[in-house]
Amino acid sequence: MTAPGAPVSGTRTEHAPRPQVPTRLLVHALVREDGTVDAGELYSVAGLLGMSDQQVRLCVKRLVADGRFTQDGRGRRAVLRAVADPAGALVPDAAYVRHAYRQDAGHSPWDGVWHLFAFAIPESRRTTRDALRDTLLHLGAAPLQGGLYVTANPVTDIVESHARHLGALDSLTFLTSTDLRIGTLTEPAALAAVLWPLKDIAARYERLTAFARHCLTELSAPEGADGAGGVAAGRLAMAVELAAEFTTAMEPDPLLPPELLPQPWPGARARRLTADCWQRLRRTGTDGPEGLRLFRFYGDTLGDLRENS
Repeated sequence: MTAPGAPVSGTRTEHAPRPQVPTRLLVHALVREDGTVDAGELYSVAGLLGMSDQQVRLCVKRLVADGRFTQDGRGRRAVLRAVADPAGALVPDAAYVRHAYRQDAGHSPWDGVWHLFAFAIPESRRTTRDALRDTLLHLGAAPLQGGLYVTANPVTDIVESHARHLGALDSLTFLTSTDLRIGTLTEPAALAAVLWPLKDIAARYERLTAFARHCLTELSAPEGADGAGGVAAGRLAMAVELAAEFTTAMEPDPLLPPELLPQPWPGARARRLTADCWQRLRRTGTDGPEGLRLFRFYGDTLGDLRENS
């Protein structure tokens, strides 16, 4: 291991954060635009992420058995082919990400309206009830009390579409308000602090910030003497970890309007640094001649938004 701070590809300083990347997500992350995964590249990147060859082999075997991939060849010379696009595991919804960056740039100010949803679905339809609740939580709504949820974002059309699909639209009540009160709390930022776990959300963004800064330091350093192949594998490992850390921070975030958040909010800083990282990674040519679907999403979405902000 090179001494901490030495600029070589595929390594990191002793105290740099290490995002946890499940092996299955690594396979998904290395799917190229033609739907293939090069096993040699997979094993090389996995090694840099601390995964054993046996761990990779077992994961590939499970993915093939599950019908998610087919495999031509064996070992490092094999080629995996995705049966369906699996990139979603490391790719948040593009519209969701764009909205986050629009908020950061001040292009989506809050109109002061709270959006409330209430439903009462009997135990005999528990699956439908749970699915509707999960939809609301996924969209960033917070529970006020049993069957009543609130969000500051205008997601009514999305909720209605899901409720209609579930056959639960008749059980759902829609309401908007500009004077939400919980007990004696009426100030919007104070309400947000009670309704959403802002400290936990901020902590995930602080971790993303630390890792993004580390990536920028490595990307600014000389490439070292590992050769082009070692540099490429190291950059891919970095890209996969960055994508995993970004998703870990973004997925639980309700994307509350900045008016409801403590300032400065670490999410905005973390997203800015992440976009800077992807711009640097794109300039290294890490995505290879065929390109990775992962890079298409993160490089295009984050890079373009950063350039236009």
